[in-house]
Amino acid sequence: MSTHQSRRLALLSVSNKDGIVDFARAIAERGFTIISTGGTAKAIADAGIDVIPIEEITGFPEMLDGRVKTLHPKVHGGLLGLRNNPDHQQQMTEHQIEPIDLVVIDLYPFESTIAKQGTTREEAIEQIDIGGPSMIRSAAKNHESVTIITDPSDYGAVLEDMDSNQGENSIELRRRLGTKAFARTASYDTTIAQYLSGDQQNMPEWIGISLKRERTLRYGENPHQSAAVYRTDKAEGGILDAEQLHGKELSYNNIADAAAAWAMVCTLGELAPDKTASVVVKHANPCGAATATDAFTAIDGAFAGDPIAAFGGILAVNKEVDQRAADRLCAEGVFLEVLAAPGYTEGALSALQSRWKNLRILKTDAVTKQDRLVRLLPGGAIVQTPDSLSNDPSAWELAAGPEPGMELRTAAHHIEAFTQALASNAVALGGLDPERPGCVRLFGAGAGQMDRLTACRIACEKAGELAKGAIAVSDAFFPFDDGPAILADAGVSLIVHPGGSKRDDDTFKLCKNRSISCLLTGLRHFRHEPLR
Repeated sequence: MSTHQSRRLALLSVSNKDGIVDFARAIAERGFTIISTGGTAKAIADAGIDVIPIEEITGFPEMLDGRVKTLHPKVHGGLLGLRNNPDHQQQMTEHQIEPIDLVVIDLYPFESTIAKQGTTREEAIEQIDIGGPSMIRSAAKNHESVTIITDPSDYGAVLEDMDSNQGENSIELRRRLGTKAFARTASYDTTIAQYLSGDQQNMPEWIGISLKRERTLRYGENPHQSAAVYRTDKAEGGILDAEQLHGKELSYNNIADAAAAWAMVCTLGELAPDKTASVVVKHANPCGAATATDAFTAIDGAFAGDPIAAFGGILAVNKEVDQRAADRLCAEGVFLEVLAAPGYTEGALSALQSRWKNLRILKTDAVTKQDRLVRLLPGGAIVQTPDSLSNDPSAWELAAGPEPGMELRTAAHHIEAFTQALASNAVALGGLDPERPGCVRLFGAGAGQMDRLTACRIACEKAGELAKGAIAVSDAFFPFDDGPAILADAGVSLIVHPGGSKRDDDTFKLCKNRSISCLLTGLRHFRHEPLR
């Protein structure tokens, strides 16, 4: 900060007025003269704090419906002038430009405006801030002398730092806030560019990703890898916005697998909103999944999918966990790393906390669907729209065998959702649970295989005797009929796949000869990266 000017100036101009009056009072008590604009100036003045309207500094009124008010040399000269440069000081004196030491500026609420349903393009454009980013960048560029605040959460740190440094802010704090300021304008401009280009085409010319580090993690997928959680500016729901109610700190793998489990139960919840969905994920793949009439049955059915793999897994449930469901989770032989659900009854939460010292219990909201999925690669990224399920199993084509009926088609739709979440090549066996009325669950799955034949073998092995009469869903067509032959030998009664192989007729002939129903969805579900 400057130490030789006649008065110390602070420029305050914010859309979010939370805390600004208290901060203005605090810096006024510390000897600052406050300059402000429009509504901010009024809020400060109404609180009985002396404030100078910006037009008294610039000599020009706010104009063009407020589009122009701070774009003036007396503002930007006061921000950019180097305090240790005699030429700058001489020019500032000649043009009656006073140095500005402290700036508090946020930006027009563009992000929240475009998030509202029904916002027009014109309304969005009016919330593109021009003067704000300009002042932020000017102050941040000259952070050797100017303190720039873009986040109300920094008010307290700035005041505390002043009090520890004879009324001035340390260079360390100014440098940190300057860096944060540039990150804020970068994120803001990225959102604007993406919004405008997104209006024009599904895959816009420019896609920007602005992420802020929220916290570091103990390590990444393995102990020798460093890791951290980074966040966007807006809440998306899901695991990163979950409230942790109990247990150890989440690890990198906990977060990744919990996100996969939560995404899957959200998808199942959309397919069957009157049902409870439960999923157990292990190493990014669901090893158990079920939909049922209540949380206990859904959880019990999910554990039954692969009890060995479920040990030490991640469990997600899309409905409240009640006492009966909690008792199932507290049973002998159950061990979980993470439990995610939208809520817990008081007794259920108490039982879980008492039973498990380290279980990470998350209260999780529905996740906002992403418009595009971005996978970073060296030198760039590949981008795609999210995979989606076929929404009408009654429209699936019957290619061979007897008509399975709507109950089986609906069950197959749920198993298609299980398959969608598996790494390719993937085949899932499941169906109506003979031991749990009203429950559709996964019996066994072959995931992440290099060939579909092996995926069929593993799925049948996992399902065991339950393969007899089961539904088999493949994430892609069968290139030969050898995979379907394995399924037929295991006793599968219905095979569902997208179709499209040159040898589809071989599979259809096999199914016809073995009295197996064969349905074609027309929709492939390859997955070559973790579900999000």
